[in-house]
Amino acid sequence: MRRKLQGTDMKKQWEDENCPESDWEAVTEAVLFTMGGSVELGQLAAAIGQSEEEARHVVESLQRRYERENRGMQIIELENAFQMCTKTRFYENLIRVASAPKKHVLTEVMLETLSIIAYKQPVTKLEISKIRGVSSDHAVNRLVEYGLAGEVGRLDAPGRPALFATTEEFLRRFGIGSMTDLPSMNPEQEEEILQEVEEELQIKLEEGKEAENGLPEAEDINPVAAGDFHGFLPVTVD
Repeated sequence: MRRKLQGTDMKKQWEDENCPESDWEAVTEAVLFTMGGSVELGQLAAAIGQSEEEARHVVESLQRRYERENRGMQIIELENAFQMCTKTRFYENLIRVASAPKKHVLTEVMLETLSIIAYKQPVTKLEISKIRGVSSDHAVNRLVEYGLAGEVGRLDAPGRPALFATTEEFLRRFGIGSMTDLPSMNPEQEEEILQEVEEELQIKLEEGKEAENGLPEAEDINPVAAGDFHGFLPVTVD
């Protein structure tokens, strides 16, 4: 009898420290809703007092239930973390009762810069500029402002330039679960892109040289030929 009571007490103590299995999904749902942002799998595991493997089973079961019941919310995975958010197809319905969020317009230059960061990360501004052939400081700064890229460290080189990489917001905005989900380029595509960049750089270098070589010295300029008649008096012929 004593042993049985001890066993009952141990079970009660275990349930006090670790919520019962019937509450795992409810606890996970509560944590995701309360946190608002992404929650790491380890945090969900701590919330239900189980292993990360078990926590993944629970949150994935909750994901399927949301889809099956056609909820307005969904649970998405972002690099071994999970977040509860509204479904994008209800955006038009939401802005009828809420102010439309400010949209960040991504220009072609910013998209090109973001692509380089995504595939080459971590990468410095100088490396990005070399690939694009022009300064990319402004584009990188705007991407950081929009939360799509961020500084992740410093390169061990003179001047210790900042290293940039994509953020969790980038994954969220582009509907990517992790960086491994990015479309991969085959060697031929990569070679083609590199060739295009080299050709573009060569054209810009040649244009710069032509501009330098074709510019005459100031003393050699014929003001009349140049269309500058200011300061010239009419010449009379006897």
